[in-house]
This record gives sequence, C-alpha cells and structure tokens, in this order.
Amino acid sequence: MDIKRFGVEGGQGTGGQRMPFARATQANGFLFVSGQTPMENGEVIDGGIVAQSHKAIQNMMAILKEAGYGPEHVMRCGVWLDDPRDFASFNKVFKEYFGEHPPARACVVSSMVIDCKVEVDCVAYKKPE
Repeated sequence: MDIKRFGVEGGQGTGGQRMPFARATQANGFLFVSGQTPMENGEVIDGGIVAQSHKAIQNMMAILKEAGYGPEHVMRCGVWLDDPRDFASFNKVFKEYFGEHPPARACVVSSMVIDCKVEVDCVAYKKPE
C-alpha cells in the first residue's frame, strides 16, 4: 500500500505550535482529512457559527484541493458543534459547499479543545490513476 501524508507537521495550532499529526493521509484512492477548525495563521477567527463554519470547511477544502480532490469526492464528513443551537445555521453553510450531492455525515455536540464553535473532518475517495 502506497501511503502519502500531507502536512506531516499537522499544520499550525493556536499560538503557532506545530501539531503532532498529518493534516491528511492518502492510500488506495482514499483521503482522510484531519479535523479542521476555523483557524487562520494559527488563531481562531472572530465571528459566530456562520463565519467559523465557512472557515473550517474552507480549510478542509484547501487540503482536499492540495491532494487533488474536490467536494465531489467527499464520501463522509464528521462535524463537532460546541452548541446544539448552531445545528440549523451550520447546515445552511454546509449545503453551500456540497449542494444537492451531500456526503454521508455525523454531527455531534462536544466541548472543543480550542475556543471555537465548530470542527469538521472528512474521508474522500477517487479511483486511483
């Protein structure tokens, strides 16, 4: 099995720390993207659930693009929300990225490790060339 890792250092966490995991790993056509939070330049962006949802999904999409995948390749997403009242707002943002062809998804309410409102990850697949 040929495994490729994207961003082995895991990207930049709060305060600029390097994270001890890959941003994504790829094997046999599958791409596993680590959880993405609404961070930019090592800091959580300001704003409510809508702004933070856009940023977290955009961060995930950037990793997909770097690996040669698009939203059409996403098979499953995992979503963590800090507040269950944000569910409907998150769904509206999510639909903007996945439209009429959404992936399978799980969404749970959970305390976050950093001070943010949302985290998303995904598994994507495309037939190996």
